Amino acid sequence: MGAREGLELGHRVYTGGTFDCFHAGHANFLRQCRALAGEDGEVVVSLNTDAFVTAYKGRPPVIPYGERAAVLQAVRYVSRVVPNSGGPDSKVAILQVHPDIVAIDTGWAQQDYYKQMDFTQDWLDGQGILLVYLPRLEGISTTEIRERL
Repeated sequence: MGAREGLELGHRVYTGGTFDCFHAGHANFLRQCRALAGEDGEVVVSLNTDAFVTAYKGRPPVIPYGERAAVLQAVRYVSRVVPNSGGPDSKVAILQVHPDIVAIDTGWAQQDYYKQMDFTQDWLDGQGILLVYLPRLEGISTTEIRERL
């Protein structure tokens, strides 16, 4: 079963991101994470800090960290929000959460997610963590919202 073998309740699902300008695509993705976790499971969002977003994207998020965290914590599908404490090395935050599953959207399928997160399949296997791609809601993104503005 993974990081919490023998657990009879749901799974602990980890996902990370910036979640800037929260939109329907974010809500749909987090709903899928909740379904994956199960009713008794947990969905933990590792939220990128403003400093990390600025360094990675070359500009700060529209919505500051505290406000993004508050919005995510208010979403019924989210159990808790933690800061992405490792910056580009996601292993730090993942190890703090101890998930059974890391969930990402299919937008990453054409990119090198392993390189982005600084881990390998062998590392995930060694931790007993399953990587799951969840379908992305097409036609909506933070980038698209920024373009509308």
